[in-house]
Amino acid sequence: MDLKLKIEELLNQNASELEISKTLREYIKNYFKTLDKLFEKSQGKDFLVKHTKYIDSIILSIYKVAVRKMFGLYTPMSNSVPIALIALGSYGREQMAPYSDIDLMIVYENVEGYNVKALIEKILYIIWDTKLKLGHRVHKLNELLEVSREDETIKTALIESRFICGSKYLWFKVENELNRIRYDNQKEFIFKKLKEAQKRREKYPISMEPNIKEGVGSLRDANLLFWIANILYGIKTLKDLTGKLFSDEEYKDFRIALEWLFRIRAALHLCAKKKKDRLLLQYIPDVAKKLSIKSKNEKKAQQILVSRTLQALHTIDSFSQMFSKKMIRKFLYDPKNISLLRKKRVNKYLYICNNKIYSSFYTKERALKDFLAVLEFCNFKEYDSSFIHFTKSVRFSKNLDKKSRALIKKLFFKENLYPILKLLYDSDLLPVVIPPLKKVMFLPQFDGYHHYPVDIHLLYTIKYLENIEDDFIKEIYEKLTKTEKALLKLAAFLHDAGKGRIQEHSEVGAKLFRVFSKKIGFSDEMTELGSLLIKYHVSMSNTAYREDIYNEKTLFSFTAKLKTKKALDLLYILTYADINAVGKEIYTSYNARLLKELYLMASETFEKKEILEESAKRLKKEAALKRNQRFLNLPKILQKKILSIESNLFFIKHKVDEIIEISLMAYQTEDYQYKIKNDEYLSIEIIRKAPLNLGFLLGKLSFLDVASMEVFKLFDDIKYFKIEFLEKVDEGNLSFIQKIVKDSFDMSRKITLKRPEIKKEEIKINCEHSNTYASLFLNVKNQKGLLAFIATLFDKYGIEIATAKVHTIKNRARDLFLIEKNGNFCNNKEEIIKILTDGET
Repeated sequence: MDLKLKIEELLNQNASELEISKTLREYIKNYFKTLDKLFEKSQGKDFLVKHTKYIDSIILSIYKVAVRKMFGLYTPMSNSVPIALIALGSYGREQMAPYSDIDLMIVYENVEGYNVKALIEKILYIIWDTKLKLGHRVHKLNELLEVSREDETIKTALIESRFICGSKYLWFKVENELNRIRYDNQKEFIFKKLKEAQKRREKYPISMEPNIKEGVGSLRDANLLFWIANILYGIKTLKDLTGKLFSDEEYKDFRIALEWLFRIRAALHLCAKKKKDRLLLQYIPDVAKKLSIKSKNEKKAQQILVSRTLQALHTIDSFSQMFSKKMIRKFLYDPKNISLLRKKRVNKYLYICNNKIYSSFYTKERALKDFLAVLEFCNFKEYDSSFIHFTKSVRFSKNLDKKSRALIKKLFFKENLYPILKLLYDSDLLPVVIPPLKKVMFLPQFDGYHHYPVDIHLLYTIKYLENIEDDFIKEIYEKLTKTEKALLKLAAFLHDAGKGRIQEHSEVGAKLFRVFSKKIGFSDEMTELGSLLIKYHVSMSNTAYREDIYNEKTLFSFTAKLKTKKALDLLYILTYADINAVGKEIYTSYNARLLKELYLMASETFEKKEILEESAKRLKKEAALKRNQRFLNLPKILQKKILSIESNLFFIKHKVDEIIEISLMAYQTEDYQYKIKNDEYLSIEIIRKAPLNLGFLLGKLSFLDVASMEVFKLFDDIKYFKIEFLEKVDEGNLSFIQKIVKDSFDMSRKITLKRPEIKKEEIKINCEHSNTYASLFLNVKNQKGLLAFIATLFDKYGIEIATAKVHTIKNRARDLFLIEKNGNFCNNKEEIIKILTDGET
């Protein structure tokens, strides 16, 4: 049954107020169950208006019940009862979301013959019994002006008043009072609201979980613009100022953005089933479905939702900031400042005072290249919202001309680049001036790490780059040339430009940078350096936080990517700015210590060019492995083990398929396994986990000339040996060789060897080869039993060979051994040299 008819029926039956309240409560409960279906048919402002009208009907029914209960059959006409029920706040604006509080004001006059206060109490009690969330005020008509002066919040609520029911005669009087309130202390009220807004915006900054009601560019900023316009012009809607304060196109963009926020807020309430004004991650999937956002997959739909919301907030923010300032100019005007402003004028329309740039609102359109010239010429740290208005008048074409590109490059040489980039962002010119950013504008980052969308993160990266607080990093930055600083700023600003694609964002970003950097005039050398920084911009933090930075392989692998000390310096500074720009308290003293330690140790590696070159070659081989389908089909744990192999030479020496084959054999080895080939020449491959008596093996095979030998430490304490001989053996001797190999796993076996002829100058020992390894290099005449003698000597002293590269050519043995620093080699260096040259084993 229709609610009005049901209420009338209950009144005719003389039902109690409690019974009527229960009926109303049931109707309200059922109504809220239908809101989801209503939302499917009608969204945005239309939905909010319909919801408001329903609440109006409930309030009207309650008023009717209260009046009938008070007066019975002698109920006077509504206009005769000196009481008016008035909607305030979002309820007054017809913008109330489903679970918002109902802000109601009851205004009355004391008239003899009406028990007004009793009637008001009855109205309120019935509302409370219905369980509606009510925020209410009760005032006499003649105290409204005085009340409005007590608190600007009350005045704000009053200027949004909307008549619901009661006496229209009284409402006319209320409107007269509201006009008095609007003209009362206008300047003081407006400046208090602006100060309040500044605090609110600082409390709820832009994030990927924006506050739709209170944040930057939120509904509250749109409200503030209306409050100022209402106070100054007495308008009922901002649209009334179209053509006077702003253009049709500007207002249209604002209204589209505002409509989206209306939709978002209503959907958020419906999904949360309660008052919820922050678009938290947990609600995003449901809200995206509620708004029927179409996309190929759910994740993309959620990204579109947040991106569109951020864009709407941005539109409302810039619109409200510009036109709030435009409206309050008369309060800022002071004739005494005219002479001062003339001194501070930089051209016909622009003024710079205390490092802040201002503009006239009466500017002409200008071409982008002319505007960029202004930015290049002017030095400022802040800008007034009037300058955003100035910037929005800039004309531009689809493609940047040569002069514009040259001016863009000059901007990156300026000390205060951040305010310029932020200005371009606020005025929607950023993707025009920096085209590589087009796809990351308003792009959220759901990675559990970044606090801001990509565009804001990039802006903050520049901000922290220009305001380095770490003295050690600042000193490195100050030593850079002007060109290096400019390049670093460009790389920092584009380091995440590749996000939002399927391909790895660092790779995409490096390509985007390379094209843009060349277009604006950076040299090929600088362009490649910047591209390198972007490609590896997460490398330093990942290495410092996730890996053992005291491990030599880790260290050289990191620095080999960078190639030069200069690249390391730039990456260190970029990493500092990048991490700080992620969010508050992300860059900690602990992080700083790890990064500094990595930087200092990495700096030293550039002195060891040979190892660095090896590491660079290894990285190329690792990259080839990671592209190889056979490698990708291996168990993940084995892939990880392969990439953890310490020896660079192992990767350099072997082809991708060989690396995979050897690693598979090692992965399947319990004690040892071997392969003997006897085609053109004899070769023996051994993979062992059990100890190998290498001296015995080589001694027993000393009747054969060794052409080459490799020894590599793999993973899980497994070693790989490959010995190649200069000749082929008779097939009948293969079983004998097999027996020698098997016997070599008996560590108790000994063999007597003839000492080879080695001169002291033919031995080079370097105990500072690296942090992990010492090296022994021999360049001697090839002799039978040479390797066996050395291996036996190593066994005697407990010396562990990590890598051995043995090669014989033109009767000369050139043998390189990398030896683990366990104290047994370098501590006995002199004694070992003595034995090799003229001593005995």
